Amino acid sequence: MKLNLDIAVPSKQIWLDAVLADFPSFLQDHADCQRKASAMAMSFVAKFPDRVEIIPELIETAVEELEHFQQVYDIMQQRGIRLAHSIGEDLYVKALVKKCHSGREERFMDRLLIASVLETRGAERFRLIAEALEDPEMKKFYKMLWTSEAKHGHIFVKMALNYFPEDQVYSRLEWWIEQEGQVIDQLEIRPALH
Repeated sequence: MKLNLDIAVPSKQIWLDAVLADFPSFLQDHADCQRKASAMAMSFVAKFPDRVEIIPELIETAVEELEHFQQVYDIMQQRGIRLAHSIGEDLYVKALVKKCHSGREERFMDRLLIASVLETRGAERFRLIAEALEDPEMKKFYKMLWTSEAKHGHIFVKMALNYFPEDQVYSRLEWWIEQEGQVIDQLEIRPALH
């Protein structure tokens, strides 16, 4: 059953063109994003250890994201691409997090819903990449990632539904989808996931 909502603003062709024109830089950014996604899932465990209902799925998600990092790193090694010297600031995530409520419970729900939106955007962009790449192995890899990210988009909404009423979750998720569309439209186009 689909739990997340579709993104409001589709990615532009100019973004895909930038990724395909500088795929090594995209891979460096992609590796960084996978590391951050794993850390984000574990940060929920660290900040909300009392939320025992979702800890197993958070750990599973963190491990899966770390496995994706390893897979991207393997591809980079095969192509002679090194990891970026430092992980740059993600202006996309920063802009979304700035819009979070400040109360503990409200912020908890917001962070789960932001995670869902991030994963849903990742799924959309990995689908575009999978469809555009010619290398059959890379197409297969990005198709697998697209499926995985879509699943994660559902998981974070399901987690929120453990603690908050459905109408509240979906009302706020719709708001986040709108906010995300505005943020993604204002970002500089570069060979990066966001």
